[in-house]
Amino acid sequence: MVRLLIFLLVVGLAAWGLALLAEHPGQVVMTWQGVQVEVSLTVALLGVVALAIFVAIGWGIVRFVFRIPSLVALANRAWRRERGFAALSRGMIAVGSGDVRAARRHAGEAHKFLGAEPLTKLLRAQAAQLAGDRPAAVAAFNEMLDKDETHALGLRGLHVEARRSGDHDAALDYAARAHRHKALPWAGQAVLDDRAAHSDWSGALAAVETNSSAGLIDKPTANRWRAVLKTAIALEKAEREPQTALALAQEALKLAPGLEPAAALAGRLTGANGDHRRAAKIIEAAWERTPHPDLAAAYLRLRHGDSALDRLAKARALARIAPRDSESALTVGRAALEARDLAAARTALAPLVASDAPARPSIRACLLMADIAEAEGDSGLAREWLSRAARAPRDRAWVADSIVSDRWAPASPAGKIDAFVWRTPDERLSAPYEPPAPPRPAEVAPPPTSPTPPVLEARPVEMIEAAPAASESTPAPAPARTVASAAPPRVNGFDALKPPDDPGPHDAPARKGAYRFFSQG
Repeated sequence: MVRLLIFLLVVGLAAWGLALLAEHPGQVVMTWQGVQVEVSLTVALLGVVALAIFVAIGWGIVRFVFRIPSLVALANRAWRRERGFAALSRGMIAVGSGDVRAARRHAGEAHKFLGAEPLTKLLRAQAAQLAGDRPAAVAAFNEMLDKDETHALGLRGLHVEARRSGDHDAALDYAARAHRHKALPWAGQAVLDDRAAHSDWSGALAAVETNSSAGLIDKPTANRWRAVLKTAIALEKAEREPQTALALAQEALKLAPGLEPAAALAGRLTGANGDHRRAAKIIEAAWERTPHPDLAAAYLRLRHGDSALDRLAKARALARIAPRDSESALTVGRAALEARDLAAARTALAPLVASDAPARPSIRACLLMADIAEAEGDSGLAREWLSRAARAPRDRAWVADSIVSDRWAPASPAGKIDAFVWRTPDERLSAPYEPPAPPRPAEVAPPPTSPTPPVLEARPVEMIEAAPAASESTPAPAPARTVASAAPPRVNGFDALKPPDDPGPHDAPARKGAYRFFSQG
């Protein structure tokens, strides 16, 4: 709209000027070398305009003639640049598709036409990495350090190459240099992982603060990592500086209320200061979130002078906070066993070991039942529970990076902070079974003392089937006695030395033959 108004204004002014000339015609007189020329004002103006156009055209022709060499050079540079960027595009595609020969060829062509272009250096480095030529890749990344625009890219590439070659010190140095140059996520994470892998919790905490202030870590993650690292520092200072450790544990609980190690440490140190009520509240709040054995141990031993019955009463009070969790039943059962209240221990564990329980009893439940049976003097039942424990599901533990640990750690062995999670480890479907060596004929096998029956000597099925059945009137042949003497007694179709629900090893061929022999006898 504005342009249209301006155009109309210009046209109006031109029309007004022409009209003015028409109404007031004038004369222009020009004298040159005695010749006098007299023309009207309109003709003079038209002559001036025509002369200006002629001069402009002439000057353009002369300027074009003199600029021919520069125009040719400009066209050549444009052609080379077009060829270079085409080679660069094809080289990137070759790198992405894994074509080593094409990547290197296009990298050379791009370098020929584009020279020291940043993308050309990157293509050369990636082509060298794809070909496994580490010296060439390192040289290409070192060239990037000369310019500010590619400095961080060069450090990133050198960091990756150093990690691939196993030079972790050099990799950390490159990451630290990049982190000082500019706040980059990979550099900050590399520095943080290195501090955590070397158990430098104070340095890791400083790295978290730096990354958080640079916006590389979101606020919830930063608070969680701060809590984990402060808990790690508190655990190290718990013995030498208990007050400092207590302050750090309390700060960690404010940042992450569900962090069990911080709650257990804070409760234990608060109880050591004599404030048992506050210590109990700290542990109870954490127990309501996640029941954990460390919390139970700290809760039951807040007062060093408590008797076993006092600890049993506290265990029952703690169990009422999370009555449906198996950890509550295990805590009450262990406390009742220590108080020698075996009936209460069995009652507490009944929901976990009952035949109609929703899940099989875990290893800790079976071992606790074995301890109860041992306390009652029933060694056979104790061995039965020990046998079930060998095949029972695993209890919850700290799991991180396929590593199962009974103790919490602030970082995994790889340096990943807050990697350990309290959960049930994954169960293996099967495990290799190695049967023990059979006893030598000259030795007499000792009586079995474990719930696992001895493995019989492997014999062909045809030989065992051909052997006559042993009886009191007819003595059995020697081979049959050898097999029968190694077999455990059977009650109601099951071995008496193992529980009825224990199927035994499935890959022992001698056991299959022995069972066929006993069924015939």
